[in-house]
Amino acid sequence: MATENGSFVTKFILVGLTDNSDLQLPLFFLFLAMYIITVLGNSGLLTLIGLNSHLQTPMYFFLFNLSFIDLCYSSVFTPKMLINFISKKNIISYQGCMAQLYFFCFFAISECYVLTSMAYDRYVAICNPLLYNIAMSPKVCSNLVFGSYLMAFSGAMAHTGCMLRLTFCDANTINHYFCDVIPLLQLSCTSTHVNELVVFIVSGINIIVPSFTIFNSYGFILCSILQINSTEGRFKAFSTCSSHIIAVLLFFGSFSFMYLQPSSAGFMNEGKISSVFYTNVVPMMNALIYSLRNKDVKLALRKTRRSRNFLS
Repeated sequence: MATENGSFVTKFILVGLTDNSDLQLPLFFLFLAMYIITVLGNSGLLTLIGLNSHLQTPMYFFLFNLSFIDLCYSSVFTPKMLINFISKKNIISYQGCMAQLYFFCFFAISECYVLTSMAYDRYVAICNPLLYNIAMSPKVCSNLVFGSYLMAFSGAMAHTGCMLRLTFCDANTINHYFCDVIPLLQLSCTSTHVNELVVFIVSGINIIVPSFTIFNSYGFILCSILQINSTEGRFKAFSTCSSHIIAVLLFFGSFSFMYLQPSSAGFMNEGKISSVFYTNVVPMMNALIYSLRNKDVKLALRKTRRSRNFLS
């Protein structure tokens, strides 16, 4: 009998990252190490920003949210991915699959707009420093983050809602290591034209609009940096943006490769590699980039260590 959502399928089988049995255990330890670094790094940033008053600035407010998103984002699929490396049957329930799809879309879109907000913050700090406290007031920062989560909620609801209307008959093997939109559409036994249109519109908006905003922000930032007379001043201004630029290139580059191309079986095999970047590598790299390359975070870490040693 069909389930309430009209689907005959009650569970899916995840193909995983690779079907090579010799690679399963090495990949398990590799992704386990990456996940541990991701959890420790982002949890550490959340703790440091929360405990240190000198990090209560707009830039670190956005970084706090970015770390929170990355921590949740990687936890949506990495634990299941790790289990699948060491289990014989990679099964996920229909309800679990839809939940994974929703939270994946929510946190991915959230990251797009938080990165965009961080670009705007750097634009104001470098191009309009005298107006920074007004332009990046707590109310403005809160509204930007709230808008990021609102866009994420809307996009995730659009993708998941359209997916729930589809019927899955006999095919239940997902050619991926998590429940992503495109591999799920390939399994449906009903028309997916509406879903493909939603993917094109929602993904297009949530990649092109933030990318265009970030590109414009850094265009103005570059013009302002070039007008600085001293080499030291230029280097200092550019160094405040370098971490963000790396994070943006990693995230938007891998995401665009996956979602702005037509889907096919051969493409999905290549898409898995791209997916690893925005699902596993980016959350880990963001934590490392913003901790190892950030003097304020290093200072906060030293102060926290000294205060703990003093109390002990």
